[in-house]
Amino acid sequence: MLRRVVFNEHTIAKRVGELGAEITDSYRDGDLLVLGLLKGSVIFFSDVVRTIERPLQIDFLIASSYGSGTESSGVVRLVYDPDTKLEDRHVLVVEDIVDSGRTLARLLGVLRQGRPRSLAVCALLHKRLPTALQEPVRFVGFDAPHEFLVGYGLDHAEDFRHLPYIGAI
Repeated sequence: MLRRVVFNEHTIAKRVGELGAEITDSYRDGDLLVLGLLKGSVIFFSDVVRTIERPLQIDFLIASSYGSGTESSGVVRLVYDPDTKLEDRHVLVVEDIVDSGRTLARLLGVLRQGRPRSLAVCALLHKRLPTALQEPVRFVGFDAPHEFLVGYGLDHAEDFRHLPYIGAI
């Protein structure tokens, strides 16, 4: 079912380290809260937060728009909202992949209501499609091909998340 490897383990590890350095340089003062968007970002999230060289706190959110399909359903469900205080904190949302942007647009709208000092997104992959997002993704690991990708946390019907690389199916 896997057609090809798109990003291998070494390439991913190198870029994750670079993203950690970019994030460290961007947040020199204030409280930093890094929110992982489950389940897809869990592996990337774990790796990237360990490369950020400054104090931070973590929490997680669950949002879904895919179900068992390979295309976004367009219906975004927020399953969990964090109880963590956002006001006057830098909030960085870590996402696995940005395609339609509907999930992130809805999520960022909810998070803005908490009045964070700043709000930004770090995405491992960005398909560079027209999105529902009002502002650009601040930190991007890789531009992604317009294929359905799995591995390194990304899944198809909950399969393939465990792969240490990213592949196309």
